[in-house]
Amino acid sequence: EAYYGYSSDPDEANLLKLTGNLGQSQKEGQSGDMQSLQPQSIEDIHHIAVNPETVSKSERVELLRELDNKTRNHGDDIQQVTVNMSEKKRSVLIANSEGLWAEDSRNYSRMRLSAVAEKGDGPQTAAESPGVLGGYEFFQDLNLEELAENAAQSALRMAVAGYIDGGKMPVILGNGFGGVIFHEACGHPLETEAIRKNASPFCEKIGKRVGQSILTAIDDGTIANKWGSCNVDDEGTPTQKTVLIENGILNNYLSDRIGAGQVGISRTGSARRESYKFAPVSRMRNTFIAPGPHEIEEMLRSIKFGLYAKKMGGGSVNPGTGEFNFAVQEGYAIRNGKIAEPVRGATLIGKGFDVLSQISMIADDLDLAAGMCGAASGWVPTTVGQPTLKIDSILVGGR
Repeated sequence: EAYYGYSSDPDEANLLKLTGNLGQSQKEGQSGDMQSLQPQSIEDIHHIAVNPETVSKSERVELLRELDNKTRNHGDDIQQVTVNMSEKKRSVLIANSEGLWAEDSRNYSRMRLSAVAEKGDGPQTAAESPGVLGGYEFFQDLNLEELAENAAQSALRMAVAGYIDGGKMPVILGNGFGGVIFHEACGHPLETEAIRKNASPFCEKIGKRVGQSILTAIDDGTIANKWGSCNVDDEGTPTQKTVLIENGILNNYLSDRIGAGQVGISRTGSARRESYKFAPVSRMRNTFIAPGPHEIEEMLRSIKFGLYAKKMGGGSVNPGTGEFNFAVQEGYAIRNGKIAEPVRGATLIGKGFDVLSQISMIADDLDLAAGMCGAASGWVPTTVGQPTLKIDSILVGGR
C-alpha cells in the first residue's frame, strides 16, 4: 500500500507534521532505512535559444495578430478565428529516503489556432496546436503561413462536405495526431497503473503477439525538445526510450516505482504528474508507431471503398477494455483507389487490442503532435504520433 500527502507550506514543522501523519498510516512494525542525500548529475538535453522572459508582451501580441490575419485572409467563409500561445516553466525537485536528490527544469511553449468556416450545412472547426519543450524560439520559427493555411483550408473543405455511410470498412489513418487512437486505446492499457490492477487487455501478454509483424510502437522520453520529454521523471528516475511493441510482439510496459515493483519489471522513467498535488503514476511521454516500408499510393490502390481519416479529433476510451470512439476532424471517401470527396461526421469505433491486428500497412512519413493527457495524476504534456497507416477493417460511424 502507498499513502500520499502534500502541502503548499514548505515550513519544516509543517512538513514534519505531514510526514508524521502519513507514517501513522503504516502498519505497526513497518519501518524504512534513510540514506544521506546525494545530488544527481543530470544532463539537460533540451536546449533553449531564446529565454521567454526576455521577450516583450507587445512582440507576442503582434505575432498573434499576424497569425489571426493570415487565417482570416483565406476568405469570407472563415467566420471565426481563435489564436493563443501558452508558455510555462516548471521547476522540479525530488528527494527521497533512498538518498535521491534530482532536479529538472521544463519550459513548455505552445501555439493554438482554430478556424471556423460556414458554407452550407452548419459551421465546421479545424485546429492546429503545435508545441515543444523549449523557449520562445519556437514561436519565432513557426511557419505562420502554413499553420494558417492548414487550419483554414481544412475548415473550408469540411464546411462543404457531405456525410459518409457508416459500416465496417478499410481506413487509412493520417500521420501525426492520428496516433491519438494508439495513445488512448492502447497506450493507457500499457501503463502499469492499469496492469497492476488487472484492468488492461494487455495483462500477462509480454512476449506474446498483439499485432502484425510490421507493427512497432515506442514511448520515448529522451527526444530533445519534444513536448512530452523530460530529463528525469517525477520520481527522479532518468527517462528513457521504451519499446512497447516490437514487430508485433508485446515487449514492455510503462512503469513507475510502485508499478514496476508490483508487476516485476524495471522502472522506465514514466512516473508523471501535473503538480505536487498529485501522486506520480505511470504515464506516456512521446508515444508513437514506428515508420514502415509502404507508400500511401500503395495503400490507396488496395481499397475499393473506404475512409481516409486525414486528421483526428477528440473521443473517449474505456482503459479497461480498450473500447474507443473517436471523431474524424477531416475525412475523405476513398473510391477505387483514389481520394475522393470530403466527408464529415465520421467516427472510428473499436477496441485498441483488436485494431492492432488490423494494421497491415505503414508508411515512412512519421510525424508527432503535441497534446495534453488527463488521468489519475492530472494533466501532463504528451506527444502522440504515427506514420500514415492502413487499418484493414474498422467500424466507421456515419449518417
